[in-house]
Amino acid sequence: MALQLQYQDGASVPLEVEGITPDKVRDQSLADIEQLPVFHGNEPGTLADFFQVTGDPTDETIVWSGNLSGVHWIGAGMQHGAIKVEGDVGRHVGSEMAGGSIEVTGDASDWVGAEMQGGMIHVAGRAGHLIGSAYRGSPQGMVGGTIRIDGDVGNEIGHSIRRGLLIVGGNCGDLIGFNMLAGTICVFGESGIRHGAGMRRGTLAFLGSERPKLLPTFRYACRYQPDMLRLLLRRLVQLGMDIPGTLADSEFDLYHGDLIEGGRGEVLMPAGD
Repeated sequence: MALQLQYQDGASVPLEVEGITPDKVRDQSLADIEQLPVFHGNEPGTLADFFQVTGDPTDETIVWSGNLSGVHWIGAGMQHGAIKVEGDVGRHVGSEMAGGSIEVTGDASDWVGAEMQGGMIHVAGRAGHLIGSAYRGSPQGMVGGTIRIDGDVGNEIGHSIRRGLLIVGGNCGDLIGFNMLAGTICVFGESGIRHGAGMRRGTLAFLGSERPKLLPTFRYACRYQPDMLRLLLRRLVQLGMDIPGTLADSEFDLYHGDLIEGGRGEVLMPAGD
C-alpha cells in the first residue's frame, strides 16, 4: 500500500513540501514522516500540521490528495519511486528530479520539471509557464527525462533545455525552446510567437494543423519524412496519446535556425502548400 498524504487545509497561503520524496521516506516510520519540515508561507511547520499521513512508505509510492493547488515542490529532487497527485497541484512539480515517475491527474502550475535530470512526469490536464526550463540565472534547463502535458501550457516551455523530451498535447504560448541547447519538444496544438529564439541545437516539432510563424533567422531546408519522428510518434501511441494515424507517414518541412547562433537547430512542421 502506498504512502497516503491527505491535505487537510487547502488555505490560500502557499505550502512548500520540498524533499518529501519516495526515496527519502522509504526507511522512515510514519511518526518520523509526520515530523518532516514544511513551510507555510514563511512560517516553518511539520507535515502532520497539514496532512493526514497513512500507508506504507516502504512501497516507494506516495499518493498526494486534497486541494493541492497551493502546495509547491512536490517531487522536487526525487531519485526514484513513484508519485501520484490526485487533482491539481502548485508550482515546481518534479523540479530537478533525477528518476522515478510523477503522475498528476489534474492541472499543474509553473515550473513543472524545471532543470529535470531524468524520470517521467505526466500531467493529464493543463500546466503553466516554463515547463522543463532553466531557473533564472541557470545555464541550462532539463538535461534528461520526459515531460508529457496532455492539455495547454503557457510561455517559455523548454527554456535552455539541454536534453530530454517535452511533449504538449494542447496549445502553447510564446517562446517555445528559447535559448534551446539540445533535446526535443513536440507540440500538437496551436502556439504563439518567437519560438526557437536563440536556439543552438535540438528539435522543435509543431504537429498541429496551424503552422506557427517563425522568426526571420530561420531558413527553409527541405521537405522529407523524418524517421526519428515516426519512431517517436509510435512510442507516444504506446504511452496512450491520441495521435492522428496519418501523421507518422506525413511529409514535414524542415527549417534551420537560429542563424544568429549558428543555425544548427531544427524546426519541423507538416508540409505546407
